[in-house]
This record gives sequence, structure tokens and C-alpha cells, in this order.
Amino acid sequence: MRTGAKIGIGVAAAAVVGAAGLGAYNLVDAVTGGGAGGLRAEAAPARTGPPTSDETEKTARDFLGAWAAGDTGKAVGLTDNAQAATTALTAFRDAAHVQKVTFKQGKAVGTKVPFSVSAEVVLDKQRTTWAYDSSLDVVRGAEGGRAKVGWQPTVVHPELTAGRTLRTGATEEAKVVAVGRGGVELDPTKDHPSLASVLPELRKKYGEKAGGEPAVAVRLEGPAGTAPKNLHVVSEGKPGKLRTTIDAGLQRAAEAAVNRYSDASVVAVKASTGEILAVANSKKGGFNAALGGTTAPGSTMKIVTSALLLEQGKAAPAKSVPCPKNATYGMTFHNVENSENPRATFAQDFAASCNTAFISFAGQLSDGALAAEARDVFGIGLDWKAGVATFDGRVPTDSGAGKAASLIGQGRVQMSPLNMASIAATVREGSFHQPYFVDPSLDGRQLAKAARPLAPAAANDLRSMMRLTAVSGTGARAMAGLGGEIGAKTGSAEVDGQSAPNGWFAAYRNDVAAAAVVPQGGHGGDSAGPVVAAVLREDPRPGADVTG
Repeated sequence: MRTGAKIGIGVAAAAVVGAAGLGAYNLVDAVTGGGAGGLRAEAAPARTGPPTSDETEKTARDFLGAWAAGDTGKAVGLTDNAQAATTALTAFRDAAHVQKVTFKQGKAVGTKVPFSVSAEVVLDKQRTTWAYDSSLDVVRGAEGGRAKVGWQPTVVHPELTAGRTLRTGATEEAKVVAVGRGGVELDPTKDHPSLASVLPELRKKYGEKAGGEPAVAVRLEGPAGTAPKNLHVVSEGKPGKLRTTIDAGLQRAAEAAVNRYSDASVVAVKASTGEILAVANSKKGGFNAALGGTTAPGSTMKIVTSALLLEQGKAAPAKSVPCPKNATYGMTFHNVENSENPRATFAQDFAASCNTAFISFAGQLSDGALAAEARDVFGIGLDWKAGVATFDGRVPTDSGAGKAASLIGQGRVQMSPLNMASIAATVREGSFHQPYFVDPSLDGRQLAKAARPLAPAAANDLRSMMRLTAVSGTGARAMAGLGGEIGAKTGSAEVDGQSAPNGWFAAYRNDVAAAAVVPQGGHGGDSAGPVVAAVLREDPRPGADVTG
């Protein structure tokens, strides 16, 4: 800012009005300081005592006239603290972005002069008029006894105090509205409470790429740690629209399904793309178990184990694989309710969720085989970039009893409902598609990619086994009435110290795959199964895809 710069001189001169019927103030007199012909006045003797009413009114008019004309040098010369006044008036123009200012002077009360302010604030292409009232006090100056404006920050604005400044700018980041598929706004306060922790994280990460304009205001800013105060709104702003993959209908169904339990979580994904369609937890707020849970998946892990056995040719749906009551590999394993089927096929073992049949393969597999299958085909343990924090699954290399336990989803294997929904989707589609909430084209991020697809023959066999489970196996009761292309797998994961195992269920119907867990829910088909089925039932048309 150059002292003496001129801004808005014509508007300012016409608007400065005297207090007692004096009419418009002649700005030329204010600048020259002279009368007719511009004759130099004889120096007046130093005066003492309070300023007179004439001095008060004239000093106020001269100061306001110079300020309105943009003559900062003249204006601050009429104050008793030129340095502080220069700083404040310069900031008023440069930081508050006031391009023009006019004043209407009121009637003085003693040495106090009220005045109204009309400031034109211009920032980029936004222009608005800011009107408010302020006042000044005229004092006797120390040099020569001239009347001067007793400088206080409140002259500029009544709420401006030492240590604060006026600044025009964005009040916050542009408001971002999160919408689901089809442009439906997602409301975590009403229909979608489980998204209360997801949507803010998405808005924070992608909000600036969602378009929109932030609100702009003249703000009163103080020292660090103090909250700014909006004094005048320049622009209300325009919200950006962040498009997510959530399907509002499936989300409502998921919310209703988990709310039947005190503790349950479910996730649904679009199998062909990896788009996350619904996420729900019965426990709202806090830890998001649907995305970040780290518990043993129980027999739902047999989907991955079966893929490994089918690809290696160690098993086939029609191949005889007996299901004894117990099997030993480093320790003794048993079936739920000590069931057995000596003449079972591998498909029947899968549909009945026979633990011992799967344990019988432990000695035929290398220690790292299951971990490699989970990673290379199903994307487990890769760095998923879903848009929010997620647990991406864990299948460690193990040996002895640990390796055997991993085959049935126990031991050190850890999964979340998101992981298991993705595993079911991989079977349905034949290849892994990393789950995500926001299309990667928005920010150019690279999604995780599995090393290879599931072998086509193994994929067909596994889909037939999952269909058998959904139609006549342990998942039949939950999946009853669901048409289209369906497949399911149940799980009951035992946890030390719990009276009942965690119930798991993973399934797909057409292009939607979902998985749920109900801690201490017991048998997965009875507890988690209805949760998943309720979500899959939301799309009732045979062969239908999720609407977009």
C-alpha cells in the first residue's frame, strides 16, 4: 500500500455529511486547507482544553473525508497515532479488501462523533456492500494543541481491538455434499447413521476435488488459538458434490439389518467393479468394525482354501473327501456338534462346512500356500486405497497346527466384513477388484491389483459349491427365496473367552456380494445370514445389476 493512494474519491466526497445541517463537505477544502483563492491561513496560537464542538465536527469531517478519498497520509495526519492508524487503514483496504468507503457523519455528543459506514468489499469477482456504525473521539493533540482524532482500532470497526485484524477470505473449505449412486444425497443423521464416520473422512480427502465454492466473509481475526468471528458475509458459497459408490437403498437395508442385533456389521460391494455399495454397524460411532475389524473369519475362509485346493488339483467338487468327527494335525480339530460324513464329496464338505475334511489337506500344502493364494488371487493384505482407512486382511504364513487352523479361518487369520465381501465378489466375478468408495478417476490413485485371476475352471467349481451351500447347505435357510445367481458360505469362528462363536456369512446375488459378522452370534447361517440376505434382497429383479 502506497500512502496517499486514491480510491473512490467521487463517491466518498459526496457522502460525507455534516452533523448540524452543514450539507455535503467540500473535499477540496479538506485537501487544500484553504478558503477562497487558497490563501495561506495565519498560524493559530496553541490551544488548550477540550476540543470545541466546531473543532470536533470539522476534525471528524476532515478525517472521514480523507479516509473516503483514499488519502491515507492526510487521514492518519489527523490522528494522534499516525503509525497505528496507518497500519489499521492499510489493512482495512488490503486485508479486508475494501475498494470504496463512504461515511455519513452523525451529531457529535461532546467530543464523540458517531458515523455510519458503507464499504464496498471486492474479492476476485465477488462484490458486496458492508454497512455498519462506528464512532471516533476528538482529542487535543500534543503538538500545537490541534484537535485530532484520538486513535483507537474501534474507529475502523467497533469490534476491532488491539491484536486483532479484519480480513476478507474463505471462512472454511467449501461445503461438500456426499451423494450416492444416482445422485441421492446421503444423510448420516437420518437414514444412514453408519456413514457418520465415513462421509467426513471422504469429504476431507476429496472435498477440494468435488467442485463448489467456499463461503467468503469479512472476519475479525485474533491471535492464534482464538476463533475468528464473521462480521459480514460476502458470499454464501456453493457446495461441492462428492459422488460416492454408496447405494442409498442397499444402505438403508443394511442399517435395518444390523439394527436387529446389539453388535453386527455388514458390507456390500459390486462384484464386477469393487464399488462399495453399503456399510453398516449396529454400534454407531467410534470404531468401524465393518471396515476395520480384525477377527478370525471362521469357515468363510474355506472359500479361499477351496480355491487353493481346486487350483492345485488336490480337490474337485465330486471327489470323495471323507468328513470324520475329528482330525489331527499338530492338534485335534473337530466339527460343529461332532458331525461326520464318511462318504462325503468335497462339494458336500464345503456345503456342510466340514472342518475335518479341510484339515486333512494340511499335510499336502506348503506353509505359505494359503497366504499366497489369499494375496495373489483375492488381494488380501495388499495396500487397498478405498478412500477411507480399512483393514485389508491378514493371512500369515504358518506351520503345524497354525497352518491347519488357517485352512478353516482360525488361528492367526484375520478379516473384516469388507474383506470377506470382496472375497465373495472375487469368486462371483472370477478376479479381484479392490473395493472403493470414490472412483479413482477423481484423484488418479492406483487401486490395488491382485497378481492373477482365479483359474476359470476353479472359479466355476467354486461358484457351483457356493450355490450348493446357498440352496441346500448351511446357508439355505438364510438365502431362501432369493433368485438369480446366488452363492453363500457360512462361518462360526471360535474365540477364546467367548461363550459362543462369532457368526459369519458371505454371499453374492447377481452382481452384489456381501458379508456380515455377528460377534457371539453362534452359527453364521442363523445370525449373520439373515443380515446378508436382507441386503441382497434389496435388488429383487433376477439378473439385475445395481442401478447407477
